[in-house]
Amino acid sequence: MTDVSIEVSGNIEVPPTKQSTQLPKFFQIPTQLPQAKEWVQERRQNVRPWLQFVQSSNFKFPQSLPRLSRRYMKNIEYFQSNYIFVFLILIAYCLITSPLLLFALAGSFYIGYKLSVRHSEGKTITIFGHQLALAQQYGILSICSMPVFYLVGAGAAMFWVLGASFFVITLHAVFYNIDAVIEDESNFSLMQSV
Repeated sequence: MTDVSIEVSGNIEVPPTKQSTQLPKFFQIPTQLPQAKEWVQERRQNVRPWLQFVQSSNFKFPQSLPRLSRRYMKNIEYFQSNYIFVFLILIAYCLITSPLLLFALAGSFYIGYKLSVRHSEGKTITIFGHQLALAQQYGILSICSMPVFYLVGAGAAMFWVLGASFFVITLHAVFYNIDAVIEDESNFSLMQSV
């Protein structure tokens, strides 16, 4: 093998570092989510009729495994907004049936409300010489609320809601015959265009 030597020499200048009073980048939390409102409005507009969603005549066992997977994906796409509302209903049920969790959430939201009122009055919180932005105060509130949520069983409630939602949504998406509904809608739109 041949030895190859490359001349690597020169002067490297290190850029000066700025001394800033800001917290590190991972502590900075975005304060606005402009697309969230648009997404919620779109979900509300795309809710399919609930009578169609629960119509028992459309529940049929899939005839084959490929048809099951296509049906599952079509149902998830078609009834996506309805499934989100099913998830929210299960969250509400879980909160109503566990009052300690409800009190813990109410307390956290009340403290968050008080922080926002304090911020709107122009009062700031300073820790170690750094003024905390409202988003950072919310972050600290969230971190301090975690042990309380753990003690009142928020983890169990969260996993119950996720499991129940997954189970109910999967059952509906697998057994609901979406092909009959889509055919009816396409025939109706064809009849209107003629």
